[in-house]
Amino acid sequence: MIDVAIIGGGVSGLAAAYALQRQGRRVLVLERQARTGGNAVSERIDGFLMEHGPSTVAAESTAACELSQALGLDAGKCDLGAGVRRRYLVGEGRLRGIPAHPMGFLATNYLSLGARLRMLAEPLVPRGADDTRESIAEFCTRRFGREFTERVIDPLVAGIYAGRADELSVGAAFPKLVGLERRYGSITIGMFRRRLEGARMPSSRLFSWQGGIGTLPNALTRALGESVRTGVAVRRIEASASGFMIDAGEAGSFAARSVIVATQPHVAARLLEGVDEAAADAAGGIAAPPLAVAFLGYRREQVAHPLDGLGFLVPQGEARSLTGAQFCSTMFPGRAPQGCVAVAGYFGGARAPHLARLPAAELIELARQEFADLIGAKGEPVVARVRHWPLGLPQYRHGHGDRTAVLEGLSGNLPGLFVTGNYLAGPSVAACLGQAQAVAVAALDRLAQSAPAVRISLLR
Repeated sequence: MIDVAIIGGGVSGLAAAYALQRQGRRVLVLERQARTGGNAVSERIDGFLMEHGPSTVAAESTAACELSQALGLDAGKCDLGAGVRRRYLVGEGRLRGIPAHPMGFLATNYLSLGARLRMLAEPLVPRGADDTRESIAEFCTRRFGREFTERVIDPLVAGIYAGRADELSVGAAFPKLVGLERRYGSITIGMFRRRLEGARMPSSRLFSWQGGIGTLPNALTRALGESVRTGVAVRRIEASASGFMIDAGEAGSFAARSVIVATQPHVAARLLEGVDEAAADAAGGIAAPPLAVAFLGYRREQVAHPLDGLGFLVPQGEARSLTGAQFCSTMFPGRAPQGCVAVAGYFGGARAPHLARLPAAELIELARQEFADLIGAKGEPVVARVRHWPLGLPQYRHGHGDRTAVLEGLSGNLPGLFVTGNYLAGPSVAACLGQAQAVAVAALDRLAQSAPAVRISLLR
């Protein structure tokens, strides 16, 4: 007898299933791939650790910290390495180091004097209209000036969303910034006031585990045990008198009191067709341009740069093939063998989707050229590996808030049917865990109101 069927065994689906199981509910996770974890993949390669997808978790994430403790992972937690001292942006063809403190951009000449003065004038900018739907670029240009937007915000958006600041909705991607303007009339004053009021401010503290981010979904999968089935492709969901019927093809068909769809948006769109057309259209309207990761390992003496940061981001105006890079071996211990360093370059996304489709050999060569120019990497890398993601990060473009409102209201139309994933509250691991936890609570509430579970029938 199944209380909740979770379709999708990525971080979001596994976390929701674990939360429900901990409350005594019978769950079943159906994952169409041969392994769980979604894009949270960590791989050891000749002593190097490559992160195919996300590489960090925000330390202020209550859900992540609670899961790490509950799953017995705290002994393997690792904070950012002591070597992370600066942040880097590409400017005028070279890496420009900016101090990591909040006033770092004012203390360096990465931005012109005029741009820095314009930043300081932000509190004098009038509040925007509440009903205005601006892009991130429009909002930040209005509040902080064009140069700051093009040279700081644009590469930041590429790093977080693999997107373009002139395409993404500020209300959907950075709702807290919009909230500060509406409440205080100024981002600067709002952050200062919030700090005085004792509010928790965004933290730069990040952590991972010794085995990488993949440690989390692997541990969740072990904890869920036989409640996880891989290699199962769900074909269709249908509402029934007692809940929902799930057609899983050769794996069988079964009934559940509640269903959580925790897949990529294009898969969610297909599953919701015929169940709720408005929700299917909303999920189908979320783009996810391709992304590729090129991971290169070098001997330390091959790289001239101190690699004393998280990595670097690239403004679009610099006309580089890379959108950014991470200094993997600096970020966390154990990412490279003794005497070696590891760097990862990111290609594609909304800026240049065609680059993400290039063959691995061409991407490795592009990465070598970029790293040779920007961090002084010489000679053949010790390790070179590429991961292609045909569908990358979801794009929070104009109308995204309307789409997510439809998806989050799905259970109002069909009680017991929910969606969760990185296209709702943010693409980070922390955001996905928080969203999954909220959906689990909503599913528990629904179960408390509904009829007893019906018996499952699975073909093995």
